[in-house]
Amino acid sequence: MDDDELNGNEPLVSVEIQGLSLYTHHGVEKAEQEVGQRLVFDISFDVGDCDALVTDRVEDTVDYAEVCEQVWLVAQERSYKTLERLCNAVCDRLIDRYDADSVTVRAAKPEPPIPLHVDEVAVEVWKEAPREGED
Repeated sequence: MDDDELNGNEPLVSVEIQGLSLYTHHGVEKAEQEVGQRLVFDISFDVGDCDALVTDRVEDTVDYAEVCEQVWLVAQERSYKTLERLCNAVCDRLIDRYDADSVTVRAAKPEPPIPLHVDEVAVEVWKEAPREGED
């Protein structure tokens, strides 16, 4: 154990992806589900042990392109009525896939289908990984 670990100063690694734009088929309205629309995702998650802090090897870190692909897969696997449920599904995938300690997913609908002009509506979900022994 090094001095940082003994002092509780072990570095924390947070991975962030901003502005991931995906064409999806989510929403309450039939047109949103059939025609589809663009959603913009902001993702951040904390990873526990990150060997790249010591090794400086690409294979010991998170592949950002793969994270984007995982979000895309969740968004394509099925249609959700609410952004809340979609964000929760993305959180679950990232926790499972990357052993993330916690995940924040924000999904925004630019120019949503509502009668008044707004730039976007968005939902943000933060989720913590279950602790050992919890399910």
